[in-house]
Amino acid sequence: MEQERPGKIVRAAGVVSGATLLSRILGFVRDLIIARTFGAGTATDAFFAAFRLPNMLRELLGEGALSAAFIPVFTEAFTKRGRESAWRLAWTILTLLALLLVLISIAGILLAPWLVRLIAPGFQSIPEKLHLAIYLTRLMFPYILFIGVAALFMGILNSQGHFATPALSPSILNIAMIGCALFLTPYVDPPIMALAIGVLIGGVGQLLVQIPVVWRRGMGAHRGFDLSDPAVGRITRLMTPGVAGLAVTQVNVFVGTLLASLMGEGGISILYYAFRLIQLPIGVFGVAIATAAFPAMARQAASRSLGEVGATVAYAIRLVLFVTLPAMVGLMVFRIPIVQLLFERGAFDRTVTLATAEVVLFYAFGLGAYVSNRILVPAFYSLQDTATPVKIGMVAVMVNIASSLLLMRPMGLVGLALATSLSSFVNLGLLLIVLRRRLGQLPGLSFRSLAPLGGAAVAMALIAVSLVHFRDPVTVEPVLRRAGLLTFELVASFTVFLAAAACMGSEELKGLLQWFIGWRRRV
Repeated sequence: MEQERPGKIVRAAGVVSGATLLSRILGFVRDLIIARTFGAGTATDAFFAAFRLPNMLRELLGEGALSAAFIPVFTEAFTKRGRESAWRLAWTILTLLALLLVLISIAGILLAPWLVRLIAPGFQSIPEKLHLAIYLTRLMFPYILFIGVAALFMGILNSQGHFATPALSPSILNIAMIGCALFLTPYVDPPIMALAIGVLIGGVGQLLVQIPVVWRRGMGAHRGFDLSDPAVGRITRLMTPGVAGLAVTQVNVFVGTLLASLMGEGGISILYYAFRLIQLPIGVFGVAIATAAFPAMARQAASRSLGEVGATVAYAIRLVLFVTLPAMVGLMVFRIPIVQLLFERGAFDRTVTLATAEVVLFYAFGLGAYVSNRILVPAFYSLQDTATPVKIGMVAVMVNIASSLLLMRPMGLVGLALATSLSSFVNLGLLLIVLRRRLGQLPGLSFRSLAPLGGAAVAMALIAVSLVHFRDPVTVEPVLRRAGLLTFELVASFTVFLAAAACMGSEELKGLLQWFIGWRRRV
């Protein structure tokens, strides 16, 4: 692999991680306000179920499948055919995508009653919740139009090495929802409608903030529409299995929502709050590193350098595990005080805290698999192979459905979380097996290279459990003292992880330190 490649990936991942961290912090503030104002009940169940529908389509047709198909082809067009041809391709895809998303938005509004009954059949026994979910679905469905076009702009900018603006744009959604929740709630009926309005405003904002940057990059100077361009057909052909693959992923979400709707009041909301905690390390580390590595892998694949693709994949997985394993340990050991500190106030009481914390435990069990899959799937996409992840994903979905049905009765909501984790490990194992066959051995993913990470995580877990046993933050009052103790114990545990990793000669720690020293010198 090129010597500068790890540094480039780390620098790009640092930009995306910083922006994503800001978005996640704002997201937690948003969730804190939602939890305090609405708790976990009829209104939040209806909102989260309604918001899940346009979110699924956003991942299927926007940020997921389109980016996976567009970035490699657009990058290849820039490399081999020149700027003008590449920008004409971008305009053609933009036109087609906008028309498609308008039609989908109209269809979603018209079909909302049937869609809600499909995704949350348990709502039918509570007419008030069903009608509210249908109303919110119709209100929020146009979000897919704005966020889908914004996702295309994100792919364009990422393919050109610009990561900051796309990574910052999700913060606009959180800011819009926070503002509407705080200031609009008293003036709308039902009050939860304020959040739906915030979603629409946030979607528009995410689109508008990227337009000036894309324009300056060259989209404004090279306009055109060429439906006969063979690259349009290639993107469509690549998107088809990509959509199917992401549809497979969304079936996991669909199954969880469907089964949670059958498990009593607040089930959907508890799963949502728990997975929001898991999404912090996934977004800040997993998505950030995958976003930075994908264009690099696409360039390497375009030049037929398969050995470099494999080296980039291995480095990215090691890097993402290095920063994610401490988060996994922290969430598992400190789950109750974390949920209590973030959410337990107002309508979110101690019973909901304990239920959410147990779900966090079983979601966190699969955190390493979640983030590794975020690296491996784009590796296939960079090779312009969107079919293999679909086939593997179908196996993982079957495992998830079977595990959910087996575990939900004896374990309740935590059984659904455990099923999600188990299916992610199955997905990870199969992706690794197939990718090794395609690229040969993945250098740096041997037991010897991963052992320091595992050993450091075990050392951190032992110290963390000892600290909680000595002084549990849950028992400390007032809230500022509890927050201080929790922060101290988390930092102390993470320090042990870093020390253990250094003693075991972790290459990832050395790379991060070199990047940090270089960044300080540039500053």
